[in-house]
Amino acid sequence: MASTSSVGASGGLDVQGLVSQLMSLERRPIDKLNTQVESYQNKISSFGTLKGLVSSFQTSLEGLNNKFQEFTATPSDATVFSASATSSAAAGSYSLDVANLARAQNLVAAGQTSSTAAIGDGTATTITFDFGTISGGTLTSGVYSGAAFASNGNGTKSITIDGTNNTLQGIRDAINTAKIGVTASIVNDGSGTPYRLALTSESSGVSNSLKISTSGGDGTIDTLLAHDPAGLPAAQHLNQTAAAQNANLTVNGIAITSPSNKVTDAIQGVTLTLTKPTTTQANLTVARDTSAVKTAVTGFVDAYNGMVNQFKSRSAFGSSTDKTKPALAGDGTVRMMLGQLHGVFNTAASGTLTSLSQVGITTKSDGTLKLDSSKLDSAMANNFTDVTNLFSSATGYATRLNTWADSVLAAGGAFDTRTKSLDTSIKGYNDQINKLEVRMTTLQKQYTTTYSNLNVLLSGMSGTSAYLTQQISNL
Repeated sequence: MASTSSVGASGGLDVQGLVSQLMSLERRPIDKLNTQVESYQNKISSFGTLKGLVSSFQTSLEGLNNKFQEFTATPSDATVFSASATSSAAAGSYSLDVANLARAQNLVAAGQTSSTAAIGDGTATTITFDFGTISGGTLTSGVYSGAAFASNGNGTKSITIDGTNNTLQGIRDAINTAKIGVTASIVNDGSGTPYRLALTSESSGVSNSLKISTSGGDGTIDTLLAHDPAGLPAAQHLNQTAAAQNANLTVNGIAITSPSNKVTDAIQGVTLTLTKPTTTQANLTVARDTSAVKTAVTGFVDAYNGMVNQFKSRSAFGSSTDKTKPALAGDGTVRMMLGQLHGVFNTAASGTLTSLSQVGITTKSDGTLKLDSSKLDSAMANNFTDVTNLFSSATGYATRLNTWADSVLAAGGAFDTRTKSLDTSIKGYNDQINKLEVRMTTLQKQYTTTYSNLNVLLSGMSGTSAYLTQQISNL
C-alpha cells in the first residue's frame, strides 16, 4: 500500500513526491562520492597551506644564511660621516681625517631686468657644455687668468636657444629638461638687474668643471652664456662662485682623493658618505652584524615552530566517529616529512660546533624549538666563524634544512606527488558521478512515467467501482 504521504489531494497518487523519495534513495551512491571528493579537496587545500609554510620556512633559512655575511660599519662621529658595509668587507678599525668635502662648480650669469623678457633676436643658437678640469692660472673675483681646461672625455652636451625659449626662464627650462648634467636656476639678488641664471654641475669633483661654447647668430646669447675658463677674462661671461673640488681625507694615515663625498673604494666593502671635515680624528669600526644574525635566528625558530605545529595539528589522529578530525589525519606523506625533519635535527653537523644546543637552540617535548638568546650571543662573541659553519657549511643545519625544503617543494616532490594522486582520485570519482547522473536522469523519467500511468489506471478503476456501486444500489 502507498503511504498517506503518497496520496494526492484528489485521492490519486502523489507522483512527484513518490519519484522524489525514490530518487533520494537512488542518489545515495552519488552523495557518498561527493563526500569523498570534498574530503580529498580539503586534503589538497591543507597540503597547499603546508606547502606555503615550508616555503616561508625556506625563506627564513635563506635570510639567515645571508645575515651571516653581513657587516656593520659604525662611525665614532656620525656628524662627520656615515658608513655602510657589504659582505666583502673585513672586520677591523680605521682612523679617518677629512680635510675637505667634494664640491660641484657653480657659475652665475650677468643680471637681467626680467626673467620673462626676450633675450636677443631669437636666432637659433647652439649652447654646448663640456666637462673637465681647470688647471693653473689664477682666480680673481670668479674669473680665471692663464688657466688651462682639459675635457674629462665624457662627451659634450648641447641645447638650442631660439625664439621659442630665449628668455631667462626659457633657458633655465631648456637646460633642466635636457638633463645634460647641469642644473639651472634663477636667483634674484635684489639689484637693478636682479635676475641671474645660476648653473651648477650635477657631479662634484675637479674633473666636472664647465666650459660653455655657443654657435649661431645671436650675439646676445653668446655674451650671456659663453664661458671658456682657459680663455681671456673677456671670454668668461659667467662668474664662478664656487670652484669644483675633490674630497680629501686620510684613512689610517693614507691620503685619499675622491671626486664625490660618497667614497666607495677607500676601504674594501665599505661605502663612506662624508658630511663635514673633521676637527679631531674620527674612527670607523667594521664588525659582523650579530644583531641581524640574532634576529634571523629568531625568525628561523619562529618559522620552524609555525610549520611543525601545523604539520602536527593537520595530521593528528582522531577517533573514527570524530567528525571534526583534521583533513590530513594520519596522512602518511605528512608524517614522512616530519620524520625527515627530525632526522636533520638528530644528525650532527661537522666542525667545532656540531649541535644547535651549543648555540642556545633546543628541542622541546612537543617537537618545537626554543632559543636562548644569551647563549647565542656568547657563541657569536667567542667564535663567529664556528657559529656560521654550524648553520651554513655543507653539513650545517640551515643547509640541510634548505635541501629538505627544496626536495619536498620540487616538482615530483612530496607535495607534488601527493596532490597529483589526490587530483587523480577526484577525477575518478567525478567520472563515476557523471555516469551515475546520466543514469539518474533516465531513472527519474522511468519512475515518473510508471507512476503517472499507474495513477491513470487507478483513476479508471475508481470510476468503474463507482459505476458498479451505483448499479448495484439500483437493483
